[in-house]
Amino acid sequence: MVTTIDLNCDVGEGFGAWRIADDEELLGVVTAANVACGFHAGDPRTMREVCESAVAQGVAIGAHVGYRDLAGFGRRFLDVAPGELVDDLLYQLGALDAIAGSAGGDVRYVKPHGALYNAIATHDGHAAAVVEAVWQYDPQLPILGQPGSRLFAHAKEAGLATVAEAFADRGYSPDGRLLPRNMPGAVLTDPEEVAKRCVRLVTEGEVVAVDGTVVELRAGSLCVHSDTPGAVALAGAARTALREAGVELRSFA
Repeated sequence: MVTTIDLNCDVGEGFGAWRIADDEELLGVVTAANVACGFHAGDPRTMREVCESAVAQGVAIGAHVGYRDLAGFGRRFLDVAPGELVDDLLYQLGALDAIAGSAGGDVRYVKPHGALYNAIATHDGHAAAVVEAVWQYDPQLPILGQPGSRLFAHAKEAGLATVAEAFADRGYSPDGRLLPRNMPGAVLTDPEEVAKRCVRLVTEGEVVAVDGTVVELRAGSLCVHSDTPGAVALAGAARTALREAGVELRSFA
């Protein structure tokens, strides 16, 4: 039985006057914050506010890097050349690290966002680009992602650390992949259901797919998306249920 687990959440995904979630409330619940770096969402002021709050609350800061797709929230695949993607990722890492440093913190890990996260499960070129960017920037940074992905295969070859992630609020297919968001059952919004799923993931290492198949999934971190309706309640329910099950919440970073 796993006795500790990281609980992460995507934060800083507003832009200008637009705010997508209650970042302050979420940072009071989670142990790791995936901070948008300005390409799929976020801006310098938002990044600073989130980093300052994360440092104050003892939450690990991670770079939530993605395709250069602000209009599409990073959820559209962009067929960019791997070399160009490396440069885009380095730009995002450097920007967040500078702002985190000015707030008294630092970037502790990297987590790809949205369409990039899904693409690098099978896309060798983009998976290798993510690994190359992290290796060039800081080979000590762990990468958070899907177990069994091409990303993890390339990271292993490069000697980079990886942390397997499971999703509290997303539906799974029988092959262990995330369901596309336009499919029924792709997004979970019931706090009780999410809480039970988290406890099962941590204590039993498995998740029930949308068709009822039990899928083995051993993770070092659980994620709640900030743009899922009721995200604060979902994260809070997960935290409470895990603690009641004897699981300590602690960042892997």
